Amino acid sequence: MQERSIRPGRPKGAKTSDPVVAEAFGSAVRAARTIRGISQEALAHLARIERSHVGKIERGEHLPTLSALLKIARALGISGSQLVAEAEAELPADYLDRR
Repeated sequence: MQERSIRPGRPKGAKTSDPVVAEAFGSAVRAARTIRGISQEALAHLARIERSHVGKIERGEHLPTLSALLKIARALGISGSQLVAEAEAELPADYLDRR
């Protein structure tokens, strides 16, 4: 079987082009979900996305599309902008200065 090529710009072995952002967003989703006492399975059901995708997002393996982000936020009872703000707060202090 031929190995899949990695897209340009993606660090070798990474599953997303920006693992720092993916980890910050995943941490924000996990925090919002656990504060509300919702399981990954319940969140996936409410957001109408696959449970395995929720797990990958929370582990920082995948960054969701805008559509998925909005579905997750709605399922958590918050706005998409609030979820993004919470993810931004999880970023290292100097992250945005490095870009």
